[in-house]
Amino acid sequence: MAYRKLNRRTGNRKALFRSMVTDLFIYERIQTTEAKAKELRSVAEKLITLAKRGDLHARRQVASFVRPEIANEETNQDVVQKLFAEIAPRFAERQGGYTRIMKIGPRRGDGAPMVYLELVE
Repeated sequence: MAYRKLNRRTGNRKALFRSMVTDLFIYERIQTTEAKAKELRSVAEKLITLAKRGDLHARRQVASFVRPEIANEETNQDVVQKLFAEIAPRFAERQGGYTRIMKIGPRRGDGAPMVYLELVE
């Protein structure tokens, strides 16, 4: 199997990844299950690679994927601007491996393995 389906239909899974990757770029660290983090890692790294390219087409591709966060008062353009202005230059010399998964133990309710997914310094 090429990827984990996470017991969700395609649209729900894509919406989940869009929300989570937006939160990752805003907070630079999120707590989630290990399976979700492993799938989200590839999505986030592709978007950071696009941001490193830095041209208008890459900016539009990223803007079409990240989701505006209404609760945080962050707009879609704020997240895209942060990705292109702050996060991408930080990884200019790095060829990949922009994220790190740190295990933090099982979740109390159902015992699911929980991790922190964070951007590497």
